[in-house]
Amino acid sequence: MTKIDWSKYPVIPGFDSLKWKRETQRKIYEETNGMTWEEQRERLHQVSERAAVRRKAFAERRAEEAQK
Repeated sequence: MTKIDWSKYPVIPGFDSLKWKRETQRKIYEETNGMTWEEQRERLHQVSERAAVRRKAFAERRAEEAQK
């Protein structure tokens, strides 16, 4: 079994993870309420594409910073 080194994940003061989770789930529910399965699938596809673009941009910024 893999052990997790929790020291790599510092606590963020004032951040309530359960509150964040509930709010995020509520927003997703409100966005998808009344959508057909096809519309939900298309939304998920778009969200995934936006996340991929953000990950790529983040990786590029980190690579640039590492070269400095």
